[in-house]
Amino acid sequence: MSKKRKLGRATAPRMAMLRALVTFLLENGRIETTITRAKEVRSLAEKMITLAKVDDLHNKRMAMAFITKKDVVRKLFTEIAPLYEGKNGGYTRITKLGPRRGDAAEMAIIELVEKVEVKEEKK
Repeated sequence: MSKKRKLGRATAPRMAMLRALVTFLLENGRIETTITRAKEVRSLAEKMITLAKVDDLHNKRMAMAFITKKDVVRKLFTEIAPLYEGKNGGYTRITKLGPRRGDAAEMAIIELVEKVEVKEEKK
């Protein structure tokens, strides 16, 4: 059983924050946040990308229920998901940055991984 991080918030504010972070990540391609938030955003963003790989009405409605901007949902289904067509997971990368100046919270950048073409060797 997986335990989700509470991030110091009640359920509704925590989900609102995570929805906003996932929306910003899919919109901009990368965001800077704390490591614990980045780890939570990673699982949710990867689920949205996996969902968008099957382009049907049901999946679009499920994405619209979670992502806060219609333009980002359109971008997810038309631009982002086709990039990862042959890939199962691993769509994001988390890079540690070090402590934040104000409160020394460990910071990280979470970004979408550029698809790398796999070259098949001829035998």
